[in-house]
Amino acid sequence: MDNQDGNADKRNQSQGHSIIKWVVTILAVVVVATGFVFYHYFSDALEPLNPDSKQQIQINVPEGSSTRQIGSILQEKKVVKSGAIFDYYVKSHNLTDFKAGYYVLKPSMSLNKIATNLQKGGSATPVLLGKYVLIKEGETIDEVGKSIGKSSDFSQSQFIALMKDKSFINSLYKKYPELLGSAMKASNVRYRLEGYLYPATYSLGKKTTLKAVVEQMVAKENAILEPYYSKIKKEKMSVQEILSLAALVEREGNTTSDREKIAGVFLNRIDAKMPLQSDVSVYYAVKKAFGSDLTKTDLKSDSPYNLRAKKGYGPGPVNNPSKDSVLAVLHPKARDKNYLYFVANLKTGKVYFSATYDEHLANASSQDPSNK
Repeated sequence: MDNQDGNADKRNQSQGHSIIKWVVTILAVVVVATGFVFYHYFSDALEPLNPDSKQQIQINVPEGSSTRQIGSILQEKKVVKSGAIFDYYVKSHNLTDFKAGYYVLKPSMSLNKIATNLQKGGSATPVLLGKYVLIKEGETIDEVGKSIGKSSDFSQSQFIALMKDKSFINSLYKKYPELLGSAMKASNVRYRLEGYLYPATYSLGKKTTLKAVVEQMVAKENAILEPYYSKIKKEKMSVQEILSLAALVEREGNTTSDREKIAGVFLNRIDAKMPLQSDVSVYYAVKKAFGSDLTKTDLKSDSPYNLRAKKGYGPGPVNNPSKDSVLAVLHPKARDKNYLYFVANLKTGKVYFSATYDEHLANASSQDPSNK
């Protein structure tokens, strides 16, 4: 009997070990399978929801929304596969500063492209899907005219004609005197409203007039600047001067930190009665596309917009800048370092600042010269 009991115990132990091995194996398979499924889901969620889709979807991002809340909105509207993965993606890539407003997005967009759109700012009013115009940061009125000609029933020439319509511009001035007061007094401007069409997406409904669309743009600009009018007065500057510098800063810098320092350089140059020497102004002066080659003749242009040759702020803005660039001018950095020059490495984008011309030449010799 003792031998039988012993054999039974051994069989029970053996069966117990077999069960444990079986359970562990099953658990391991489940863990691996779950990990594989999650990895596949995660990787899949990083891709566009539908790469071939041409569908346009309107979303509204409320003021103060967190990235998690925005992700939920995008998932609910079927713009992305997973709101949680979108939240993780933008945080891990440090893509922040999303702005409130109405946006038109597509399921074919990558997470990065969606995030980039959300950083640019949406429309203050609902966008009627089908036809809309997007003003990008740093676009000129001529470039906005091309966009309107391509995306609406209005022609580029109609838009440019409206930009020269004194009666229409005066009606806007009466509605927004604090915004447009200094612009109305400016001399030698190409377009009175250059700089005052806020970069965002604007709806073009079936019954929307061109004047109504432009007024939306100006109204948005006024809404953006209204909290800062007292600050502008305190700095003893005009709105026209603030936007003139902001337009240069918009194109000269890529990061908030660089823009704030570049704004400081320009303000230091103004105080020192030096020309701002920004190529951004030259492109506008000679009507060349930004980034194209400038000739010696271009640099010597007699246009009042050529701030390589002329001192001061120039007649007015040379493009329509973002709020970030306006804030950089209102809150410049490193002015106490007396920087008067800067040069950018065209490969890395890093900007080097200097207080003397000799320092500037040394910086420029080790970078792709930009002779600011």
